[in-house]
Amino acid sequence: MSEGFPAKNSSSVEKTDKMLHLVREFLGELSRRKKAQFNRRVSIGDLLTERGDNAAMYGFGEGTTMYDNVLVLGDVKVGRNTWIGPDCILDGSGGGLEIGDYCSISAGVHIYSHDTVHWSLSGGKLPVRKKPVCIGERVYIGPHSIVVSGVTVGRKSVIGANSFVNRDVPEGTFVAGSPAVAVGRVEGENEDVRMVPVTR
Repeated sequence: MSEGFPAKNSSSVEKTDKMLHLVREFLGELSRRKKAQFNRRVSIGDLLTERGDNAAMYGFGEGTTMYDNVLVLGDVKVGRNTWIGPDCILDGSGGGLEIGDYCSISAGVHIYSHDTVHWSLSGGKLPVRKKPVCIGERVYIGPHSIVVSGVTVGRKSVIGANSFVNRDVPEGTFVAGSPAVAVGRVEGENEDVRMVPVTR
């Protein structure tokens, strides 16, 4: 037996097994209740913490919710009543990331305030590029989209799913694609808001 490790006796193994059984029973019951509440399977992290609590731990705005598997790096500020889906990366390590009120950051969205492209290509002779990112209020970012460093997304804009956003998005613009281009505009306010396609 390795030095420094206590000997395992049948009593301690039995206690550990019993405790593990109780934890599994507890999580199973909690999972069944949450599945009935949300009509889907819920991860262990979501069973133990509320999404609002996850966001509050980072000092994000009131009413903002965030899945437990979101990766938050550096200086990230998020406003009120914003929804951040699973598997997102919010990178504020390159000068900061700001996200406004009433935004929807869909599953798998990655927002980066730094990149290492030129650093890699130059063999480390060029610096890591660092520029802040700003997402205005009432912005929808579709699933699996990427927003790169230095980009500003104007308020009340839409980014379609699987888009690569490498330039600013003006207020009230609907962009999509890789690289993202304008495909429509957002008009109206509140209950009268609508998306209008660009005519070509």
